[in-house]
Amino acid sequence: MKMNMDFLENLLSSVARRARQRPGSERASQRGRETVASGVDGLISACDVLLTGGGGEASQILVAQRLLAGYAELDADGRRTFLTRLAERHGANAEQIHAAYAAYREGESEADLRTLIEACEPPRQELLRRLNLCPGGTYELVKMRADLQAHLGESSALTGLDADFAHLFASWFNRGFLVLKSIDWNTPAAVLEKLIRYEAVHEIQDWNDLRRRLDPEDRRCYAFFHPAIGDEPLIFVEVALCRGIPGDIQVLLAGGDEVAPHDADTAVFYSISNCQAGLKGISFGNFLIKQVVHELRRELPELDNFVTLSPVPGFAKWLAERREAGECRLTTDAATALDGTRWRDDPQARERLESELLPLAAHYLTQAKQRHGLPRDPVARFHLGNGASLHRLNWPADISTKGCRQAHGLMVNYRYEPDCIEQNHEAYTREGSVICTADIQRQARRAQPLLESPVDV
Repeated sequence: MKMNMDFLENLLSSVARRARQRPGSERASQRGRETVASGVDGLISACDVLLTGGGGEASQILVAQRLLAGYAELDADGRRTFLTRLAERHGANAEQIHAAYAAYREGESEADLRTLIEACEPPRQELLRRLNLCPGGTYELVKMRADLQAHLGESSALTGLDADFAHLFASWFNRGFLVLKSIDWNTPAAVLEKLIRYEAVHEIQDWNDLRRRLDPEDRRCYAFFHPAIGDEPLIFVEVALCRGIPGDIQVLLAGGDEVAPHDADTAVFYSISNCQAGLKGISFGNFLIKQVVHELRRELPELDNFVTLSPVPGFAKWLAERREAGECRLTTDAATALDGTRWRDDPQARERLESELLPLAAHYLTQAKQRHGLPRDPVARFHLGNGASLHRLNWPADISTKGCRQAHGLMVNYRYEPDCIEQNHEAYTREGSVICTADIQRQARRAQPLLESPVDV
């Protein structure tokens, strides 16, 4: 079975790669050439050709291939115009929906239901399916949706088109189609270059920095790939094997003291990066972490702890809003230390700030919620929604410019306990519960005297 999957993956990757290098065949039909001949108008005509189904299958694939190639040649304004016209021209037909609904209400038959479902689906979805048939089409559509993301909110039609993309991608990038691969220093350079480009949490400075993250025995990296888009990773996670749970990202990134893998008791997920903007909203992280935990437990059964060392990207903004609104009363010493950089090098300033900053951070992570009752912090939503628990606050843990700007140097360990993941996920999903240690609960209670209002939105 694995041999068959590898063969299919290599075949599709090869076809997709050749298609991106050679967008069209010289044996194209005259009709295919004409439909993409003149900018946006030509592309819209090509869309009409695809939807009417004229010509044979080979001709349709050729038109789709040339349409995607023509779209790639448009400038930013041309792409926006094309997407807008596509969204408006090929939306659902309201009259057909009303008629189909009336027929279903009267007859309530399976045939009437199918007719109603077909009427409710915008023709745009079928168009995207037909574009996806040509070699390399899947990745070109992912990039097209990335372009679309910049214009959401400009019209309801564009929002609808984005929903069509998301609906189809949820099926096309189903977990069953994803391939987990281990990445190391011997992985082809074409893939390694993409890790440098897509790293979104802790910037990879150069090839030496990348080697420190991949080459030592105590480092691991895993990524999901999709057979239809070749060597483009969808998401990847960087892992360090440690003795004990670390709380300082600078030490972790610097490397140095290696731990023999079989002497490690902890696997630390210290960076998780989504690679494709066009797949926003399509969840891979949940599957990735669970499968990586499974792989690590199989390789190293001695591992006891599976934790993250995660940023808290919303904390500084939340605290600034509370202070500006007069809802947070820091002492003068703590406020002075927070607003400057002395605490990085002054142990006394750090001690004064820590006694107030950590309780506020615990309150933020356990009590500050969005309108729908979920944690305000996006990284907290991700890990808690995956079934992790809030294990430990670490400060100072990231004194980089980015770490201080986002969270005043704060980082968090979320813990993944294989036997508790599903239980934690259910509690979070049903009740919005933030599962955390007793120490963090105590820290959160200590924040109440510092806050004017115990309720956060």
